[in-house]
Amino acid sequence: FAYSDTWADGTASYLRMIVPRLCLMRELLSERGSIYVHLDWHVAHYVRVALEEVFGRSNLVNEVVWRRKGGSALGAMNRLSVATDSLLWFSKTEDYIFNQLYSEAPQDYIDSMFRHTEPNGRRFMVNVMRSPNPRPNLMYDYKGYKTPPNGWAVPLETMKQLDTEGRLYFPESKQKQIYKKIFLDEYPGQALNNLWSDISTLKGKNKEILSYDTQKPEALLDRVLKIASNEGSLVADFFGGSGTTAAVAERLGRRWITSDLGKPACMIMRKRLIDQEAGSFLYQAIGDYQVEAARSHLGRKFRVGDLAHVVLGLYGALPLDLEDNPNRNLGRLPQSGALVYVDSPTKLTGLATLRRAQELRGSHLGGWEKVVVLGWNFTPDIGEAIAALGDPRLEVLVIPPDLLDRLRKKGDKLKAEEVRFSSLQYLTIKPPARRVLPSGEVLTIELANYVLLSPDALNLEPKDKERLQAVAARDPLALIEYWSVDPDYEPDSAGRLVFRSRWQDYRGNTANDDDPLRVVTKAELTGLPVKNGPRRVCVRVVDVFGFEAEVIKTVP
Repeated sequence: FAYSDTWADGTASYLRMIVPRLCLMRELLSERGSIYVHLDWHVAHYVRVALEEVFGRSNLVNEVVWRRKGGSALGAMNRLSVATDSLLWFSKTEDYIFNQLYSEAPQDYIDSMFRHTEPNGRRFMVNVMRSPNPRPNLMYDYKGYKTPPNGWAVPLETMKQLDTEGRLYFPESKQKQIYKKIFLDEYPGQALNNLWSDISTLKGKNKEILSYDTQKPEALLDRVLKIASNEGSLVADFFGGSGTTAAVAERLGRRWITSDLGKPACMIMRKRLIDQEAGSFLYQAIGDYQVEAARSHLGRKFRVGDLAHVVLGLYGALPLDLEDNPNRNLGRLPQSGALVYVDSPTKLTGLATLRRAQELRGSHLGGWEKVVVLGWNFTPDIGEAIAALGDPRLEVLVIPPDLLDRLRKKGDKLKAEEVRFSSLQYLTIKPPARRVLPSGEVLTIELANYVLLSPDALNLEPKDKERLQAVAARDPLALIEYWSVDPDYEPDSAGRLVFRSRWQDYRGNTANDDDPLRVVTKAELTGLPVKNGPRRVCVRVVDVFGFEAEVIKTVP
């Protein structure tokens, strides 16, 4: 479910998505930058045409063919099996970074080419010293050997230097040409070409495997980054997936930015970087794509109020008259008389929105008995905010995450009874404990309960929903994929609250316990600086579907 195909409508929808992004990526590239686009045979030719249009045909550096080593040996039923992918490499300008890499020469090549031996036993092969183009400074005779038709490969001074160093090979017959010695112990290997057949696919029990269908092997990204970037270069991957680019860039000393539309993918990337003990990095949510998806469904003249109007109808609310509802986001439930408030998809629904809804309930059109807030995205502390308000006449529900996909596929045929607006997920923890030791302060945090939003809001098969409900009822903390603690969640000098993870655990990590399928539910942070007065602690969790929840506690 986490890695479902976003572009189910085929090639046309994929191209509509990728082309404007390629235009933006070109603008973001430095003058020495390159872009690699990895594709299979289904769309490589279409995207190559788009790349030539965006970057220019003359900026195609190479089409690299990756022959996947270790792929399936089974043939297709009625055609040849496909064993290759394409990496389209375009540069922004002619002055792009390029580092020549070498592959290890096979033993039979070494045996056949390095046939000569020095008296001291050093093996070498010989290479011609002829120039492909004539130039005056290359036209000279040397030690009785006549200049070739186009001259030697190096000027006379360089020839003498190579001779002094013992790097020239002189055939007995002076009718032949002088050769340069290439010593085996200095031979870097064969210069890499555009056919890569030495990189294996991910299979079996490979430790890299994260169950992401299009996951690339680290060796592939290692080669790409070494060719087209230098240490300290900035690398960006806007379709981050399982985080291979960022993981390799971190290991190679490159700076990096990575992003992905899917919350589970971002969670996997974060875990992967923590697991390889990456340096500190910033994790940010920069928005969702509801507005863009709505425009593709409702047209380019779409307004946020238009989407709110659709949501009201699917919830079963009647919209208020336009003079009382200029933003088109207010409605009423005919059966209960409750006010319904649809928040914007461009906002995170939080405490400020809930207070605004309470104000509308008390004052708008004479007041209402109840207000229902429907939100797309929520602040991590929304559960705390709802609990702090303690308002039984305020209800907060989640708009289904896949609503726009369903609208695009079904349109007006999507009925209100098919859409479920679910309650929020939230986290509770046991009262934190502090104690002071000679080595510093110790803080103990223990999870108490996790309530998942209704499975009806998730795009799961009925049997999987039943299994999920069973797990949630029996062991709700088993739904937690990752959690972390900031023991000093205070505003910085600019007044901003920035969560800094000082401790974390996640499924698959066996550093804190030996169970790879569960997180530990109790954290003990040791060696903290002793703090006089209360300590403000923040705990954040991410569940297996990528949803986040937060608890903030002041510990006396």
